[in-house]
Amino acid sequence: MKRTWTIIGVRDVAASFNWYQSLFGQPETAPGHDDFGQIVDADGTVLLCLHQWGAHEHPSLRSPDEALPGNGLLLFFRVDDYARALPRARALVARLEEEPHLNSSTRTQEFSLRDPDGYYVTISALAAPERGRTKRRPGKRSQPTKARG
Repeated sequence: MKRTWTIIGVRDVAASFNWYQSLFGQPETAPGHDDFGQIVDADGTVLLCLHQWGAHEHPSLRSPDEALPGNGLLLFFRVDDYARALPRARALVARLEEEPHLNSSTRTQEFSLRDPDGYYVTISALAAPERGRTKRRPGKRSQPTKARG
């Protein structure tokens, strides 16, 4: 399996670290370094890396003055707790960039907001609501599956 580590330049790693942990409903912890931190899911998957502007000689992370933060970048997170993510997001910002709506392409609910550095962040439900799911009749036992051989 291959995974990407998205790294964004931020003014204050600790403040951004806390902001993203709040958005994702994670317990508050400190970043690993003053100039770099990784937002990590419960299973160890890196969700986002935060890098202080100008902390190292990375050409694209020298200064927010050389380009607008987030120009050409959309941070899009699919979450399994969408209904709880919305009130957390509302507590973090004065207004959402996009109110909750159905994305016609993914058929999932989503909303968007800006992080403390101006990055555009979209939160999307992990899966579309199930429709027409059949329920088992009371008292009806499911049949075992035959082994394939």
